[in-house]
Amino acid sequence: MTKKDIRTRASSSKEKKAEYGEDIDLEVFEYDEAGPSTMESLDEVSESDRDLVRNVGFDPSGRTTSGSFMQFDNESILADVLMSQEGLEVLPITEALRKYDFVKSLIWSAVPVDADKYTARSELEKYNGYFIRAEPGARIEMPVQSCLIMKKNQSVQNVHNIVIAEEGSELHVITGCATPSSVEKSLHLGISEFFVKKRARLTFTMVHRWSENTSVRPRSATIVEDGGTYISSYAILSPLKSIQTFPKVRLVGVGAKADLYSVVNGSNSSKYDIGGLLSLEAPKTQGKVVSRAIANDSCEIIARGDLVGLSGETKARLECDGLLISGRASIRAVPMLNARAEGAELSHEATVGKVGAEQLSYLMSRGLNEEEATSLIIRGFVKLKVPDLPPALQASIDEAIRMSLEGGM
Repeated sequence: MTKKDIRTRASSSKEKKAEYGEDIDLEVFEYDEAGPSTMESLDEVSESDRDLVRNVGFDPSGRTTSGSFMQFDNESILADVLMSQEGLEVLPITEALRKYDFVKSLIWSAVPVDADKYTARSELEKYNGYFIRAEPGARIEMPVQSCLIMKKNQSVQNVHNIVIAEEGSELHVITGCATPSSVEKSLHLGISEFFVKKRARLTFTMVHRWSENTSVRPRSATIVEDGGTYISSYAILSPLKSIQTFPKVRLVGVGAKADLYSVVNGSNSSKYDIGGLLSLEAPKTQGKVVSRAIANDSCEIIARGDLVGLSGETKARLECDGLLISGRASIRAVPMLNARAEGAELSHEATVGKVGAEQLSYLMSRGLNEEEATSLIIRGFVKLKVPDLPPALQASIDEAIRMSLEGGM
């Protein structure tokens, strides 16, 4: 598809509402026309910004990572790789588009540009974002970290990200997104396209911490080839205005695997519409969609999961657990199973309930008051344990969630 074709399709979808989620008037936000400026190193990040990025798992020292990407609004950008790390590229997407012709063919090949008005506007307005690539056979042991920060009121942060794990490679990416509490109204449009080649393994972890008047519309899709593995972990642990996301993963190669995990700690009057789709398109593919949702105050949470079996010898499971802390909050689980081939085995389990009286009584008998006991139960409920992760990466996820929860309690 040519650039002209992409622009034409985007233009035709400028008013197309999303299938799910609260509709947003895009005209009330400003799109920054300023060109990006380049940061030379993490040393340029201010102390206040360092505190902000730490809350979403970003290490401003860079000592625990193999590479770093940081973007403030649509302006200041840092892309850095350790000199000793071979087989890894971290670039601004605009630079990658100039450097590689194949990147031009990947843009909008996983996420349809005309999916809705958010994807359309993302193409039609100026954007940046990150390009992260593990070269064939490369084993990137330490994670690559990225951070997308919004600091301007009434503005849109428009990013388009591409991550590639080439054949036989292994790559771990941790992304944090955040806004300071002083930001009154903002919109994050995030397009992310992931490509897991044959026998490659990609682990992607994202932690969101937004201000209460931020709206977020991520659009992401992943394509996994023969023998590839994709593991996605997503945690949103703070109030915001609204978020709607429904990442889609296509298992197109024999023996491909994908696991999607999400944790939502809902609060205030926030609206969360979170989901995930697995499309099993080749024999011996398998995966799961697992979500944990906690509803406080008067928030609304919709947890969606969609499994589509398009080939035989496939197996997938959907799990959704919801915990109601407040009588004014709501959680709705929407499981969808669609088997279109003989031999596709799809299953689901969904539970929604309140904090157990027995659990509270037991913890309070051990000396905790009710608030402390409830907090402990919540921490245990949102603990995000991802199978087969390297211990260092699991520790990074645990620390990001701990800091985010402590910041919001």
